[in-house]
Amino acid sequence: MCDAGGYRALRGRSAGQLKGRPWAAAFEESSYEYGSTKYLLLCGLGGMLSCGLTHTAIVPLDLVKCRMQVDPSKYKGILSGFGVTLRDDGLSGLARGWAPTFLGYSMQGLFKFGLYEVFKIRYTELLGQKKAYEWRTGLYLAASASAEFFADVALAPMEAVKVRMQTQQGYARTLRAAAPKMYGEEGLWAFYKGVAPLWMRQIPYTMMKFACFERTVEALYKYVVPKPQSQCTKSEQLAVTFVAGYIAGVFCAVVSHPADSVVSVLNKEKGSTAFQVLRRLGFKGVWKGLFARIIMIGTLTALQWFIYDSVKVYFKLPRPPVPQAPKSRK
Repeated sequence: MCDAGGYRALRGRSAGQLKGRPWAAAFEESSYEYGSTKYLLLCGLGGMLSCGLTHTAIVPLDLVKCRMQVDPSKYKGILSGFGVTLRDDGLSGLARGWAPTFLGYSMQGLFKFGLYEVFKIRYTELLGQKKAYEWRTGLYLAASASAEFFADVALAPMEAVKVRMQTQQGYARTLRAAAPKMYGEEGLWAFYKGVAPLWMRQIPYTMMKFACFERTVEALYKYVVPKPQSQCTKSEQLAVTFVAGYIAGVFCAVVSHPADSVVSVLNKEKGSTAFQVLRRLGFKGVWKGLFARIIMIGTLTALQWFIYDSVKVYFKLPRPPVPQAPKSRK
């Protein structure tokens, strides 16, 4: 992954021996071998922390956004939505759904970031050194899409519970009450009926999140940062990570918002299908709450990349520099 910092690779390992990032040019000492089981598990841990903590932190904004999508006549804007929520549910109402949010997005982060590293390594091995560099944007897109496919299956049950708690007034106040009630009403289908809309929302979102981030970091070091990446401090490199993450997050919010609107309405209602909801909302309806989502996802994505990269720094994991053309290509 083209995040902050140079590769902190194993001692004595040459560039040609490093799996998954054959175009990297410089390496430093690291605690774990790139592509090893421990390395991938720690990447998954970083994903759990980055997604679980950040999504839980913005539960109040997410709650208002979901209610704007399913009941726009009552929740007309961000500020008014907060006011209505405080009036109806009190201050504690803004935290409704935090438990399924934390559990669901922690599991999603484990698969999203962990499997992204796995698929990136495998696809790079299939392409070879030269093509991996030339087609690196396609490689990022394919690896992230593959990872998100499995991540959404892990997320779907808790996402369904979260949305039901947040958008259906009086349904349930806790995860312990909501999950058994949903199972009693609709069986397992209640937890997985939103998987397809989640794929529609999250796969384009994640493809944009990873590919845009990778290429934005590359562009920032090439055109904006006044000195080479190798000469930047860790703090400066983490700052680049945060800026690139925010830019990627804005694009992520736009491409995934229509599907997000469908998921919110679908998980609130019983017996509806994604196509029925989409037809009822129409073109204008699927864009309700976009501004709130841009603020939420931009900040969220920036913080996720920052936390994920910080975990790599803490555990001294190999962290690749900006990709460079292989010597043969030069």
